[in-house]
Formats: sequence, C-alpha cells, structure tokens
Amino acid sequence: MVSLSAVAAKTGSKSVGIWLLIVAALVAGMVTLGGLTRLTGSGLSITEWHPVTGVVPPLGESAWQSEFAKYRQIPQYRLENSQMTLADFQAIYWWEWSHRLLGRLVGFAFFLPFVAFVATGAIARADYPRMLGLFALGGLQGFVGWWMVQSGLETRVSVSQYRLAIHLGVAIILLGALLWAALDYLRARPPSALRAVPPVNGGRELNAQSLANWSLAFVALVYVQMLLGALVAGLHAGLIYNTWPSMNGRILPEHPFFYRPWWSNFGEDAGLAQFDHRIGAYLVALAAMALWTASRRAGAAAQRSADVVLGVTLLQIFLGILTLLNQAPLGLAVLHQATAVALYASAVWHAHTLNAPFNTRPAPDPNRR
Repeated sequence: MVSLSAVAAKTGSKSVGIWLLIVAALVAGMVTLGGLTRLTGSGLSITEWHPVTGVVPPLGESAWQSEFAKYRQIPQYRLENSQMTLADFQAIYWWEWSHRLLGRLVGFAFFLPFVAFVATGAIARADYPRMLGLFALGGLQGFVGWWMVQSGLETRVSVSQYRLAIHLGVAIILLGALLWAALDYLRARPPSALRAVPPVNGGRELNAQSLANWSLAFVALVYVQMLLGALVAGLHAGLIYNTWPSMNGRILPEHPFFYRPWWSNFGEDAGLAQFDHRIGAYLVALAAMALWTASRRAGAAAQRSADVVLGVTLLQIFLGILTLLNQAPLGLAVLHQATAVALYASAVWHAHTLNAPFNTRPAPDPNRR
C-alpha cells in the first residue's frame, strides 16, 4: 500500500518538474526572441541598462525623442541608419525591449515559485544550492547580455561576435541545466521505491554507461555547433557562399587564413566561420545517426528520445541548407535557430534518459525538512 507521505512527495516532485520545464520553455523562447532581435538589427536600440526602471518603455513623444537621441550617438546609427525616422526607431526598439522584458519575466517565473516550493517543502534543503545556482546563472545571463551590447556602442556598428557567442552559450547552459533538473524531478521516485536498476538488456552487447557518456558528448557537440552558429551570425557569414555542398565551387573559402595570427581567422574570417559551421553540421549528423543506432538496444524510452534527436537533427540540417541557399531570410533564419534550440533540448532529454539509471534521485520526503 502506498503511504500518503509517498504520494505527497511524488506530487510535489512532479509540480517542481513542471515548473522547471515552464521556465526552460521561457528561456528557449528568449533565445529565439534574441535571434529575432539580432536579425532585425534591433539589439543596439536601447543604449542603457536599467534592470528595474527599464521595464517601463518610453511614454510620450518627449520620452521617445530622448531615447532616439541616445541611439543617434552610436556608430550604428551614424554609419548605417542615418536615414532612420522615429517610427523606424520605435520598430526596432520594441524588439529589444521585449527581449529584455522576457528576461525579467524569466527571473520572476523562477524566483517566486521557488520561494513557494521551499515553503511547502517540495524542494529539499539539499537542492537549495542547485536552485540558487540556476537563479545566479540567469542573473549572469542578463549581465553578459549587457556586456555584449556595450561592445557595439563605441566603435562597432554591431556587437562583438565573440560576446554574442558567449551570450548564447550562457543561455544554452542555463536551458540545459533547467531541463536536466526538471527531468530529475519528473523521474524521481519516493525513497521507499528506490531499488537497484538492472543492466540494460541484461548487459548483453551494450555497455550502458559508455552509451550514457556518449550521449553527454553529443550534447556537448551540439552546444559547440550552436556557438559556431553564433560566430556565423555575428560575422553575417550566412550572406556569403550561398551554395551547397560547395562554397561557390570550392571546398574551402577564399583566403581562409588571411588574417594574422593564423588562429584568429576562426573567429574573424566570415568564410572560415561558415566552413566550420558546415563541418560541425556534418559531425552532428554522423554522431546523431551513430547514437540512434546504438540506442536501438537501450530500451523503449531511449529509443523514443533517440528517434526525436535524429529527426530534429535531419530537420535542422535541411533548414540550415535552405537558409544558406536563400541568404538567410528572416523567417528561415529564426526557424533555423529555434530548431537548434529544439535539437539541444532533445539531446539533453536523450542523455538524461540514458543516464537516469546511474543518477536516480529520490523524491523529496515530506517528513524530512
């Protein structure tokens, strides 16, 4: 017979897991909205960072003129947008304001339920550091975002591609950490139900721990590929070499190591950045197929998640090629970025499925605070 305390523990665990999934979805939405902000050239429209008062947009003609005047002081306006009207400025302003507003909402969506779950005991004391770490990581993401914007306010007409990659990288780490924590809670079992997990397929023809480790390596590979995509975006490298599988009839871009020192070309040369991103896509595809094949022997749950990973991988590569061939139109470029987020999330899900037997955690015990 299941005790009432076990039922309460399981219910609390599920609630925490659903809450973390919702926050993760908000972060995924923020990454996608950030892509839209970049693609519409809106990221430098707000030249100041006011974490609290910045939630209020300009109200009235004079406030809008004041914000527009600040934007007119930066190189992007003087060198690229000098014909911009106030109405044009308002259009890009709203994209950046919405992106920052969503960031603030993510913070509230995490912190307020966290306090409530702590009060009810749904989150055990042992998980406090983990949850506070997630909250701190979200705060770091906001700081890195402003640090990125600063790089485009003095001498550049756009933000640094390196800071753009770091900004995206922190967001993706936060997304992965939220998803992993959510799955931990959703798959948690009452303490009395814990038992030894038998080897996958009785240990025949499959080293389950090795496969679990490879699934984590695949998550890392997708992560690196997304950072390479950020360099492509920051260098506007999707607007050149718009042929596939060749690069305008070449295997390599022209003069791929023009800059000195040679290693700086990987972050400075647009053609080489695109080439690296192409190679990364091929590696992700091969790894996804290999992981899918190996997961055929890892149980029904792993097979389902592997199916999703392979399907999203193939869709993402198709979208990447289509985006490149069409010189990165807004709709395709945003869809390509959103699908990258979906691929990363599905990779985390698959890795968690394979690692769950080795990392089983109990649900919070309502009788122990």
